[in-house]
Amino acid sequence: MAKLTRERALWMYETMIRIRRFEERAIEVFQAGELPGFIHPYIGEEAVAAGVCAHLSGKDQITSTHRGHGHMIAKGLGFNGMMAELYARSTGYCKGKGGSLHIADQDLGALGASGIVGGGIPIAAGAALGIKLKGGKEVAVSFFGDGATNIGAFHEGINLAAAWRLPAVFVCENNRYAQSTPQSVHQSIRDIADRAKAYGIPGVIVDGMDAAAVYEVAGEAIGRARGGGGPTLIEAKTFRFWGHYLGDPGTAYGHDREAPKWKKRDPIPALGGLLRKRKWLTAKADEEILARVKGELDAAVEFARKSPPPEPADLMADIYEKAL
Repeated sequence: MAKLTRERALWMYETMIRIRRFEERAIEVFQAGELPGFIHPYIGEEAVAAGVCAHLSGKDQITSTHRGHGHMIAKGLGFNGMMAELYARSTGYCKGKGGSLHIADQDLGALGASGIVGGGIPIAAGAALGIKLKGGKEVAVSFFGDGATNIGAFHEGINLAAAWRLPAVFVCENNRYAQSTPQSVHQSIRDIADRAKAYGIPGVIVDGMDAAAVYEVAGEAIGRARGGGGPTLIEAKTFRFWGHYLGDPGTAYGHDREAPKWKKRDPIPALGGLLRKRKWLTAKADEEILARVKGELDAAVEFARKSPPPEPADLMADIYEKAL
């Protein structure tokens, strides 16, 4: 908490609540049969998105994953466009064509969530190259899971960023499972941050359930990138409280047995307790945050329900087409 100001700490706390409540409402309407597609809840990992994005401006850029609602909210995307996208409505951020797994808003620096595991890593490297070529001071941050560190895009993206000292930060949200495969089964290493040595860049491990710790580590990495010091690989050790997707009980691979001990380390009440201890958060202010977020979500669900679906005539709009 030493490097956190009251303003930043409260922003992180409210952002984490916004992510949690959005996911809970998305689960509710999905289970009611109102949403198409799949939902991959981010619940439990909120400290990572909030701690990293607390250092980013609107001009900084991020890439995300299939479990990307939290990153998008922390980057500044609003509930209306998010919920409308989940409902596959034309008022969504991607006009109802992307759904839960592919939300983006380039105007806010959100280059996109991606259903392709590790797909955002080389995109972030490319964005960082663009920043460097233009002489900018922005950074590009890529969020991905432990499973993504086993594919070629991870090596290619980070190797390029390291070789060219690009202003990038690579954040591995190690939630211990690559879909349903425990990390101990799909990797021979314990700490993914050790892989940074192969690229000659810093590799840092942080407690992903501790928002203040994530904030400190991310601040150092982002500051290094802005100053021309090149990329950093951050491994945030965290845990998703739900299964891989909504409907996955996690019983077949042991997730359900691990979840109770991790839930005792819920990052939201942990940060809230620190804020109250410092007298930065009162019970009344906490209630006001919850009420405000609930009101915004109620309005967002109604906005999405009343919004029209995409027109069939717009099927090919807003996509890249190969020139004939």
